[in-house]
Amino acid sequence: QVHIVESGGGLVQPGGSLRLSCSASGIIINIAAMGWYRQAPGKQREFVASITNGPYTHYADSVKGRFTISRDNAKNTVYLQMNSLRPEDTAVYYCDAQQRGQTYWGQGTQVTVSA
Repeated sequence: QVHIVESGGGLVQPGGSLRLSCSASGIIINIAAMGWYRQAPGKQREFVASITNGPYTHYADSVKGRFTISRDNAKNTVYLQMNSLRPEDTAVYYCDAQQRGQTYWGQGTQVTVSA
C-alpha cells in the first residue's frame, strides 16, 4: 500500500505563487510516475501535470509556462511550482502515484486564488 500526502495549498492573490508538495510513503518499490490533478467546484477532475522516472514531464495546456513539476526520487516526493496564478486555478489539487499498475491518490489540498 502507498500513502500519498499533499501539502502547500492556501490562499494567494492573482499573479502570486504557491509550491505544492506530494510525498509517497509505505511500500515503495518503483513509482513509475507521479502527477497532479485538480477539481474545481462543480467540475470534473482534470489533469494538471505529470512526471515519470525519465524524467519526462507533461503539462495541461492551461498551465504550460506557469507551472513546473519536479521530483525528488530519494524522498519519493513531487513538487508543483505554480506561478502567475489566476482565479481559474482555484481548485482542490490532488496528487497521484502510479506503481505496478496501481494508482494511489492523496486527499487533496485546497488552492484558492482571489484578491
